[in-house]
Amino acid sequence: MSETSPRPSAAGPAAPASSPRRYPRPRLSRLGLGPGKLTRLKRLLYTHGPGGGTLLVLPIDQGLEHGPVDFFPNPDALDPQYQYDLAREGKFSAIALHIGLAEKYFHEYAGDVPLILKLNGKTTIPGDAQAFSPLTGTVEDAVRLGADAVGYTIYVGSPAQDRDFLQFLEVRKEAQRFGMPLIVWAYPRGEAVAKKGGKESLYAVDYAARVAHELGADVVKLNYPVASEKDVDSPAPYNTLRLPPSEAFRKVVQSAGRSLVLVSGGEKIGDEELLRKVRSSMDAGATGIIFGRNLWQRPKADALRLTRELHGIFREYAQDPS
Repeated sequence: MSETSPRPSAAGPAAPASSPRRYPRPRLSRLGLGPGKLTRLKRLLYTHGPGGGTLLVLPIDQGLEHGPVDFFPNPDALDPQYQYDLAREGKFSAIALHIGLAEKYFHEYAGDVPLILKLNGKTTIPGDAQAFSPLTGTVEDAVRLGADAVGYTIYVGSPAQDRDFLQFLEVRKEAQRFGMPLIVWAYPRGEAVAKKGGKESLYAVDYAARVAHELGADVVKLNYPVASEKDVDSPAPYNTLRLPPSEAFRKVVQSAGRSLVLVSGGEKIGDEELLRKVRSSMDAGATGIIFGRNLWQRPKADALRLTRELHGIFREYAQDPS
């Protein structure tokens, strides 16, 4: 099957639930990567974690982005060592976090847990009307710490996106210079987005995927689009599309082109719903998941049990590094 599959359509029969159609992921050989990026990305995709060209990432940037409130469901998770231990024992592809948690903890796990250094962030204290994440670290910090990738958040649709794009331009150039894979957290935000269906609409998520691809993301982290009554406010033809969730996400993956797609976990959900979301995402052509609260808000024994199930799912989607 070619990498460019027919666009999903609301018309026509859906594939039987017992035999879902699986779409291929972009091959590394077609991503236009230099040797530095290729080496680091191969380590994440094939040497660590589930392997087989998949990614299982544990983020712990929520302490900055949301505040300590996210740690109340599992007080043990307030100590970053909890997530580091979970990443090592659960054999994750990488752990993603900000500079402070890398400087103070990563040396104890270097070589065991690959690092994705998050380079920008913001708090939730101001609203999202003017959403913008200033830099908190540099690509040079990532190289010094031994990271295998860097992460950057872009707020697509925010009134501040002009300076966001300019800031990202400098990060992208440094990532290229140092041979560091660049993962973009592509999040629709702002009043204009809210008036056009909202940040979870297919229109907004699909647009964010395309923006990240066109700005130079090697990997893009996206939320799963959620259909709602606000979709009628989206621009045409999105306001008339009635796609099943799996087809809607396939549309998003297609818009990401040759940028690999990571699916965001969001708020904690039940085990069965989580596993369905993972399978649906991988069937649609995603490369992997980046789930934080859905794992470290659980007691460690439960988180590790669920992680083993995720490894089993990813083995079904393994592919050669050609």
